[in-house]
Amino acid sequence: MNFPLYIAKRIYSDQGDKRKVSRPAIRIATIGVAIGLAVMIVTVSVVLGFKHTIRDKVVGFGSHIQVHNIMNYNGSDPHPICANDSLMKAVGKLPGVAKAERFSMTQGILKTDEDFLGIAIKGIAEEYDTTFLSQHLIAGNITSFSDKTSKYKLLVSKMIADKMRLKVGDKVFGYFIDNQDVRTRKFTISGIYQTNMTRFDETLCFTDLHTANKLNGWTDNQATGIEVLVKDFEKVNETANQFIDNINRTSDEQGNSLTSETIYELYPQVFSWLELLDINVWIILALMVCVAGFTMISGLLIIILERTQMIGILKALGARNKTVRHTFLWFSVFIIGQGLFWGNIVGIGIVLLQKYTGFITLDPQTYYVSEAPMELNLPLVALINIATLLICVFVLIAPSYLISHIHPAKSMRYE
Repeated sequence: MNFPLYIAKRIYSDQGDKRKVSRPAIRIATIGVAIGLAVMIVTVSVVLGFKHTIRDKVVGFGSHIQVHNIMNYNGSDPHPICANDSLMKAVGKLPGVAKAERFSMTQGILKTDEDFLGIAIKGIAEEYDTTFLSQHLIAGNITSFSDKTSKYKLLVSKMIADKMRLKVGDKVFGYFIDNQDVRTRKFTISGIYQTNMTRFDETLCFTDLHTANKLNGWTDNQATGIEVLVKDFEKVNETANQFIDNINRTSDEQGNSLTSETIYELYPQVFSWLELLDINVWIILALMVCVAGFTMISGLLIIILERTQMIGILKALGARNKTVRHTFLWFSVFIIGQGLFWGNIVGIGIVLLQKYTGFITLDPQTYYVSEAPMELNLPLVALINIATLLICVFVLIAPSYLISHIHPAKSMRYE
């Protein structure tokens, strides 16, 4: 039989204990552990949810990897590539690639009778995955895009629609300037989307690839580039290495030199900003573990002082200091365990409540989301629980040596 564990169980389960100090100390220590764990779970869930939500929005606009003309690095004028079937097949067959999609970019001005606005238009073809746009569509519908015909349908953001006072079904003129030549097109608003990503929502519109190519003066087999979706985002850099080895510095059928960039390279400021959130998480985790540890230390010291007579009796009966110390460490494990239990209930409860009700709202202009995003990662929650338990027990080892200074003869007269 594990004698220290047995004694610890008896002490912890003694509901008739009327001690005026130790029982409140146990409750305070339990509450301290519970609050610390709950805060850690909520913090990690918020940061994970925020990072993945923002990442998915950036990827929705720019995919995981882009292949384009290396001349685009020189100046602001767009340079196309020949995105024919052979190049699309070559890109699609690379290891780790899930899908390849053509796109063309052009810039122009939208004008109504009351206002005008500079915009960027992204032309997409029928193979383009519109799941992201559908998820953020708030009005109208996603039109069927084509690389052969122009329907002059335009998908605009809510920010653009509000500035231009546009709604679904409205007609709007687009003006495009190329080599001193002004081209005018009349578009119909087919849908309105909203992602709350200001850098995209304030300028980006979507139309079919054929229209964008014609506005750029390109042929149907040309495009600004190819957007690539990978099978596993965590392996995007490994897939990018395949592009470096097989695509970069090669030429298409029209002699254009190709290069590729990952989403991290396309939007480094966004991902650098998201990485800074990890520092905040580590600081909060450290502070909450310290709170739990110090409350447990104070609670243990109070319990030891109130159990001085019991310690003296155990020593008089032949128990060694190590045995008595282990008894109180096991007792501390029970307190920490109860705190972890209630901390998990409170922390996970808050995460699930926010996830399914969204009662905590945010300013989308500042945070890019309208409500606090939550992502519950159960393996990570389990790891936090284990780490909290081990750290709290570890910091209690030193205070437990106070037991070594308690003498049986004096302690049995202690009150």
